[in-house]
Amino acid sequence: MDWLEKYKDRIVTPDVAASAIQSGMNIVLGHSAAAPQEIPLAMMDQRDRLTDVDIYHMVTLHPATYMQPEGYGHFRHITNFAHGNTREGLNDDRGDFVPYYYHQIGDWFDTKYPIDVAMVTVTPPNEDGYCSLGISVDYTKLAVDRAKIIMAEMNDQMPFLGYGDCLVHISKIDYIVPTSKPMFQLPKPNIGPVEEKIGEYCASLVEDGATLQLGIGAIPDAALHFMTNKKDLGIHTEMFSDGVVELVKKGVITNAKKKLHPGKLVTGFLMGSQMLYDFVDHNPDVLMYPVSYCNDPRTICQMDHFVSINSALEMDLQGQSTAETIGLKIYSGTGGQVDFIRGASWNKTSKAILAFPSTAKHGEMSRIKPFLTEGAGITTPRDDIDYVITEYGIAHLKGASLRDRARMLIGLSHPKFRDELIKEFERRFPRTPYKPWDFSAKEFIY
Repeated sequence: MDWLEKYKDRIVTPDVAASAIQSGMNIVLGHSAAAPQEIPLAMMDQRDRLTDVDIYHMVTLHPATYMQPEGYGHFRHITNFAHGNTREGLNDDRGDFVPYYYHQIGDWFDTKYPIDVAMVTVTPPNEDGYCSLGISVDYTKLAVDRAKIIMAEMNDQMPFLGYGDCLVHISKIDYIVPTSKPMFQLPKPNIGPVEEKIGEYCASLVEDGATLQLGIGAIPDAALHFMTNKKDLGIHTEMFSDGVVELVKKGVITNAKKKLHPGKLVTGFLMGSQMLYDFVDHNPDVLMYPVSYCNDPRTICQMDHFVSINSALEMDLQGQSTAETIGLKIYSGTGGQVDFIRGASWNKTSKAILAFPSTAKHGEMSRIKPFLTEGAGITTPRDDIDYVITEYGIAHLKGASLRDRARMLIGLSHPKFRDELIKEFERRFPRTPYKPWDFSAKEFIY
């Protein structure tokens, strides 16, 4: 066990690890609920000696103190996905947003962002000296494979996931900071009548034996709730949470019909409750892969009857949507949405769904608009749009004309905004005869 001596020699305090960071370095932090907690705080404490340190991550559930005003000039956040604790800083020019498809992020590391330091969380090593990246493999493994220096918080409460591509040998880690901290957990979302109806519509498009990609939140959880009568569902997704575990335990999700990795749950990262983390710990049925494989459309298209469920902030009457900006304001990012929509579109048996409530701001704003808010970044182009769902029904936009798209989307809008949308419809299609009932919401609009 030669690795054991190397292990002992590399154990340091957070301050010692942070002291290896130098001005001008490029850092990648581990993702989501597996974000390191101690070393970033020590790095922030040493900020006065540092300038122009770039920090890349996507969602992070730690405080992101380096994004606070006192970090300005010392640290700068670089990302392709904003989150609640980074939006303000990005929109206040304390960071830079890089539009980039998630499955290609390794290419960005190779060509635009050479990584000096990967700062991650791992499990203690197994008997062969391998640590697991646990609940965050996604871009984290890609960073670990490329970094000049690896700093790892070795958290004995991190679930050990050892199947797929999620291990790093102890000999590769330069600085080890032992910790024992609970994983960040997410409370269950509140599912109201709107989300419930949308979830029911989503579930109606899922056949027995289908493989699912779905994210986190009230709508995916509601959709799963209405799938309890399905059989042999599978999971191949960017991430999953508690709702998937509940259907596994009920025998609904078996992965038995999957052509790719049959019998296995495939994902890139995990966020949820302790129940989720206990379920995946040492579970050989859970495969963790980087997004370069998991999210690659060329991987996704190999699966028949694949159903992708994603969301949007706004959609215009042509069917193009944004899931990442409100006008010029950065809200989130493309994430894996286009990866999975494209992959589904390359298999004639598959479906891609964008599902969202018809209104925002407590019902004061329509999400379906004549035009996207000025400056909005288009996440999913109109040519890629397949199924659209609100609480007012389902519209199948793929292959539909601009006129029919507009008519169907008006039917999916909230009734109090339809008059405005119908006026725009009449302006665009003045020679099109119509009757008022053409714009009424129907349970299913095809």
